[in-house]
Amino acid sequence: MVVSSTNPHNKEIAIRRRIASIFNKREDDFSSLREYNDYLEEVEDMTFNLIEGIDVAAIEVKIAEYQEENAEQIMINRARKAEELAAALAASKGKPAQADNDVAANQNSHAEGVGGVQQGHYAPTFAGQPRPTGMAPQPLPLGGGGMPGYAADDEETMRLRAERGAGAGGWTTQISKKRALEEAFGTIWVC
Repeated sequence: MVVSSTNPHNKEIAIRRRIASIFNKREDDFSSLREYNDYLEEVEDMTFNLIEGIDVAAIEVKIAEYQEENAEQIMINRARKAEELAAALAASKGKPAQADNDVAANQNSHAEGVGGVQQGHYAPTFAGQPRPTGMAPQPLPLGGGGMPGYAADDEETMRLRAERGAGAGGWTTQISKKRALEEAFGTIWVC
C-alpha cells in the first residue's frame, strides 16, 4: 500500500501507524535484548525508507511476507494490546476489568456520552492515569474591593489605596499637573 498525501506529516503518521500495527512484537517476545533492538532497528529502517520513498516495492514485498508468516502472532499482539487498553480504561474509571460479554451486558445500563465516557467526566489517558474531573477549590480574595459579601472599606482606606496604587505605577498627581501646564503653555510661545 502506497500512501500519498500533500502533508508530509500526515504521510509519516499513516506509515508509522501501519507499520506499528504489523510489526508489533514486544521485548518479551525475544530471547535477548540484543535481538529485540535489532528487530526495532530493522522496523525503523523500513519505516524511514517508506517515508522517504526509498525502495518501496521491495519493502512492500517484505511486509507482505512478514504478514503471511506471522499472521497469528500479529493478531495475538493486537488482542493483547486491546486487552491492556481496556484494563487501563477500567482502572481509570475505578472499575475492575470486565470480560467482553460482561461489557456488552452492562453497556446499556450506564448513561454514557460520546466515546463511551460517562457524561461529565474526562476521558482517561492511555497510561491509565485518571484525569481530574472537577475544579480545585479557589482561594478567597483578601480585602473588600466592592465584591459582594465583603464589607466596603472606609473613605480613608480608599484614599490611601488610590494614592499608593497610583504611586506604585510611577504616577502622581504632580506629574499630571506639570504635564497639563507644559502642554497648555507650550503652544503659546510657538511661532
